[in-house]
Amino acid sequence: MEIRLQKYMADCGVASRRHAEAMIEAGRVAVNGQTAIVGAKITPGRDEVCLDGVVVTPAGADYVYILLNKPIGVITSAADQFNRKTVLDLVGDIDARLFPVGRLDYNTSGLILLTNDGDLTNKLTHPRHSVAKTYMAKVDKPLDEADVAAFRKGINIDGRMTLPADLEIISANKKTAKITLREGRNRQIRKMIEALDNNTAALSRIAIGRITLGNLKPGEYRHLSRDEVAYLKGL
Repeated sequence: MEIRLQKYMADCGVASRRHAEAMIEAGRVAVNGQTAIVGAKITPGRDEVCLDGVVVTPAGADYVYILLNKPIGVITSAADQFNRKTVLDLVGDIDARLFPVGRLDYNTSGLILLTNDGDLTNKLTHPRHSVAKTYMAKVDKPLDEADVAAFRKGINIDGRMTLPADLEIISANKKTAKITLREGRNRQIRKMIEALDNNTAALSRIAIGRITLGNLKPGEYRHLSRDEVAYLKGL
């Protein structure tokens, strides 16, 4: 059964109908990927409604929380205009409309969360929460203590300084490092490494906070435990 978009948003607990109308007028709401207009009608359960790019789900809905080891060459998106494989293709047997939490580059592998919980997605992707994300990086040239200090101080990329980050050199040849960030700018680690006159040969995310990739192989996934979900919600 069709209902007005602003009523659906109000029923989901996003805002009052009047406030929802203002959000729609401001161009913040999309239905099935298209910017919505006031007065539009949707069919709950069939049409996809997003506010600021995050799916809107009914209050009290059954939520699904997936941890996926994204392989290199897979897009972190719900769909791709070039028909490349997406992270959702790897969890196609799950009967829920899932969305990735944040992004990983096409050539970056590792931990990505998928869920239909819009509130948690907003929380984990909002800059004010500064959720730590840990990566393993292999670079072309040996790293040194000056590089460690540069990460801790912050590095100017794209005209702005990064937040202080941790870089721990963990291999004998000094070409492998564990890196922890507390922000998520586009291709941030690769750009930071380039600023050090070096290049990233391989990059994989291994943890978000204390949620770790574990022994999952590329392309494999698992459901988060109740404790893991509670931890993420408590960040």
